[in-house]
Amino acid sequence: MNASPTPRLLSRPNCKINLGLHVVGKRPDGYHDLETVFLPVTQLCDELEIALLPSGETTMTQDGIALDNPPADNLCMKAFKLLQQEFGIGPVAIRLHKHIPFGAGLGGGSSDAAFTLKMLNQLYALGLSVPDLEARAAQLGADCAFFIQNRPAYATGIGDRLTPFDLDLSAYNIVIEIPPDEHVSTREAYAGLHLTPGRRPHLPTALRQPVAEWRNTIVNDFEASVFPAHPAIATLKEDMYRRGASYACMTGSGAAVFGLFKK
Repeated sequence: MNASPTPRLLSRPNCKINLGLHVVGKRPDGYHDLETVFLPVTQLCDELEIALLPSGETTMTQDGIALDNPPADNLCMKAFKLLQQEFGIGPVAIRLHKHIPFGAGLGGGSSDAAFTLKMLNQLYALGLSVPDLEARAAQLGADCAFFIQNRPAYATGIGDRLTPFDLDLSAYNIVIEIPPDEHVSTREAYAGLHLTPGRRPHLPTALRQPVAEWRNTIVNDFEASVFPAHPAIATLKEDMYRRGASYACMTGSGAAVFGLFKK
């Protein structure tokens, strides 16, 4: 008799970009309140496989783009441990193949963590609802909850308060590029940030304007702190405009830059 196949799931956690990013102010807990619109981008994805193990310890392997942390510290493992502590699940074998660069502002690690929660919920039939998953994802990282529903969202708070945001960019190709050997840590981006009081346009309202007008209204506040230390990122943004982008901007805290090009 043949043994039953090991239950496993395979998914492709995608990245995101930020359409505008306003750092509204610093909170008493040390975090910052933000205003942004998260947009999922499905043409750049990792590969994540989770298989149930009959016994033993949970394992994780990662390949593809080399990461700067060991597998034990990966957010996928932290997502597993979160559910293990609550529901007693396990063990599993996690395999992660990285295509989304880290230190790029693309949310790859957060996406991997959120997809891990969703996959474990399915594999172990935990019955967690979307709000249940979002609440647990928020414990892993500020933008992890976004990847549970994985649809355009207006985000406030630390990026964890999400409101669905309908936006049609089907007339544009989204091009994402990173200058060679450029990485920007979130800590570095915040360290150089100087909050300047001022009236900004209401982001959801500004994003309803034609994309060609975004260049003058939709900004990422982190560019002011990141560009002086990483001029190659600023150069890449200007190069996208020279190549005909209708709009270009750094995403997150960098180092990736995206451009919207008319199809």
